[in-house]
Amino acid sequence: MSLVLDIFLVFLRLGLTSFGGPVAHLGYFRREFVERRGWLDEHRYASIVALCQVLPGPASSQVGMALGLMRGGAAGALAAFIGFTAPSAAVMIAFALLLSPEIAQAPWVHGLKLAAVAVVAQAIWSMAQSLTPDLGRKLLALAAAVLTLLLPGAVSQIAAIVFGGAIGVVVFDGMTKSSETPVAATLPRSVAVICLVLFAALLFVLPLVAHGGRGLALVDGFYRSGALVFGGGHVVLPLLQRATAGWIDNQTFLAGYGAAQAMPGPLFSFAAFLGSAIAPKGIGGGLLCLAAIYLPSFLLVFGALPFWGRLSAHPRMTAALAGINAAVVGLLLAAFYTPVWTGAIFVPADLAIAAAGFLLLIAARLPPWAVVAFSALAASFIS
Repeated sequence: MSLVLDIFLVFLRLGLTSFGGPVAHLGYFRREFVERRGWLDEHRYASIVALCQVLPGPASSQVGMALGLMRGGAAGALAAFIGFTAPSAAVMIAFALLLSPEIAQAPWVHGLKLAAVAVVAQAIWSMAQSLTPDLGRKLLALAAAVLTLLLPGAVSQIAAIVFGGAIGVVVFDGMTKSSETPVAATLPRSVAVICLVLFAALLFVLPLVAHGGRGLALVDGFYRSGALVFGGGHVVLPLLQRATAGWIDNQTFLAGYGAAQAMPGPLFSFAAFLGSAIAPKGIGGGLLCLAAIYLPSFLLVFGALPFWGRLSAHPRMTAALAGINAAVVGLLLAAFYTPVWTGAIFVPADLAIAAAGFLLLIAARLPPWAVVAFSALAASFIS
């Protein structure tokens, strides 16, 4: 119990202080668990990060789950998740419960949406630098964006990812390097197989029972959002927007997303806001949606970690990943146009505030929460 409590407290501190998004989170984890605590060495940590980049879902949260699993078993993984996610989830639920129609129309709330424009633009810029370094991958990202915009929906997003992986195997095979680094897992392979089977079963069964009520429909929508998203928090936007269509308006959706940028910890805590906004005065809706969107990550991490050492050594896997990562940039570009840009930029002043926020992120290297504060104040002042 003391080991699990120790894991919880360490991740709780990280959940309270880890601003900056998934890449920054991975840096915080490395300093804490590789350099400071010595829970694992550099090579094993890099191997875990590689695994979580291959899996759909929020990479930084999944790395935290994997670290907790390796350190303290299933209870350690749960402790790591709760500690890292609880602070931002609690604030997002409170924001949803306090958000009224008057607040939703306030200038500072519009500023949150403008901050979302700047943060997503910065994410595209940063990801493109590392994930589309050559012309071939840039063209692949553009093709994925065009496909997603012309044929909006989950099918086109999955098709773009599959297409990117297939192109990667054909075009990028031999251009990437892989190495096998043993990763210790505390789960037997039989349990891992059960988790993978359950992951797939829920993906197919939940849509069949979603008509049974709002609760089941929410579980289905948020489970699929967590199970089918590649590339982390920003790419989940169109999936979540579709999952909540008819239950929450676009203004409230973007207001919550903008507020999520100011939170430490994982961006997927946005699910807690959406659940509570859909079920006013009900914290249970937020917790239900939060659990549903993270359940695929638990099943995938538990299912994949015992097999990862051998699989990661296969050269075609790294080639496919190169193509998938390029497609992710395209999906993010499409999500940037709609709903982020179209839901926030209406007048020249909006563009000026968003552009200033982007420059503060890129040039001044301010953390996202500072840009959120700037955007909210600027919008209030200009109005």
